[in-house]
Amino acid sequence: MAQIFHPSMNVVAKASIFGAVLLGAVVGLAATAFDHSPYQSQAGIIRQQPVPFSHAHHVKGLGIDCRYCHTSVTESHYAGVPATKTCMTCHSQIWRDAPMLQPVRTSWTTNTPLQWNRVHNLPQFVYFNHSIHIAKGVGCQTCHGQVNQMPLMYQTASLQMEWCLTCHRNPEKFINVPPDQKDQAFNMDYKPDQPQEILGPQLVEAYHVHKEQLTNCSICHR
Repeated sequence: MAQIFHPSMNVVAKASIFGAVLLGAVVGLAATAFDHSPYQSQAGIIRQQPVPFSHAHHVKGLGIDCRYCHTSVTESHYAGVPATKTCMTCHSQIWRDAPMLQPVRTSWTTNTPLQWNRVHNLPQFVYFNHSIHIAKGVGCQTCHGQVNQMPLMYQTASLQMEWCLTCHRNPEKFINVPPDQKDQAFNMDYKPDQPQEILGPQLVEAYHVHKEQLTNCSICHR
């Protein structure tokens, strides 16, 4: 019986198989790179806001505590976005006629809330509670970065599941505020007295953190 395929087709077949595997690997790497890119996670991207609010000026420059504006951070899952009244507490006295603050004055006189664009915004299928993290000794800068150095607010972390699990699997690497120094959670310049590798395990025990429960799906998906 005559040979149907030329012997060179063996090389073509092997090259096709290798090419398919290589293409699959390239596509997989490209998809992973896209998933971790700022375009997907929005990390490092400054959001347009109705007023160019500077955390660097208000937190570092003026020393305003996080809780002054984010009033429910210690009591609720939601940290809270400041009402116009909070802004006007100061700006009815200082910078009263600043052009950039016109949206604040308009909001105040018309009793219409400012439409802030949330920077840290998780999907609806994810449950996150600010109060429990604060209660367990996780400082604000752990998730939000050095807010006191941001002229305009941006997201420093990816907020993706693997980022959350990094902490939930190893809480001793991130819990750094002792129970008797809870207010330090809001201090952007706070540095523990001991190295994290020594302090962390102590705080995990002090706060009764059960690592095996932190990776249960129901913790974040309810």
